[in-house]
Amino acid sequence: MNRNELSRKIIDTCLEMTRLGLNQGTAGNVSVRYKGGMLITPTGTPYEKLTEDSIVYVDSNGHFEAGKLPSSEWHFHLAVYQARPDCDAVIHNHSLNCAAVSILEKPIPPIHYMIAVGGSDHIPCVPYATFGTHQLADYVREGIKESKAILLAHHGLIAAEKNLDKALWLAHEVEVLATWYLKLLATGLPIPTLPKAEMEVVLNKFKNYGLRVEE
Repeated sequence: MNRNELSRKIIDTCLEMTRLGLNQGTAGNVSVRYKGGMLITPTGTPYEKLTEDSIVYVDSNGHFEAGKLPSSEWHFHLAVYQARPDCDAVIHNHSLNCAAVSILEKPIPPIHYMIAVGGSDHIPCVPYATFGTHQLADYVREGIKESKAILLAHHGLIAAEKNLDKALWLAHEVEVLATWYLKLLATGLPIPTLPKAEMEVVLNKFKNYGLRVEE
């Protein structure tokens, strides 16, 4: 896709994220890898008011276009692209259940085989740091190496994938997993988890599993 097409895809993804109930207001942000850097949503703009010209290009050194301000979270988007050459799209949101689990500072353990969607046997939760900081980007850089979906403590979710359709699919799947996990925690009962050996089997099967959407 050219820049205009990618920008339109970013906007459509933002709108679909809201339609799915994965985000609220101006929270969250979306980017795609582009020409050695990335295209990313601007700061503080309601999704329904975005135009293709609103989307900001940020280069690999963090320099962005004059007259435009990228999302305050651009640091951790770049960190994801540096850490995951296999991922060309990043979605961040404050989905209700993922954010709730993140406030507990808990990873999501292997309560269900679908945990493997992130490429690990759990969904990690990285430590808290103030939004928009290099410290948070450093935590994200390490966490995203472990899984393509990570929780940010007291914050929300990051999902990274090969393209925006797959990243949105991943974000939605993890929100479902977070919903199940909270329901299980609410019972007060011990939570059974799948053994490591079984998760290794599932992870191997998941090498060819997922949304069948290409660029």
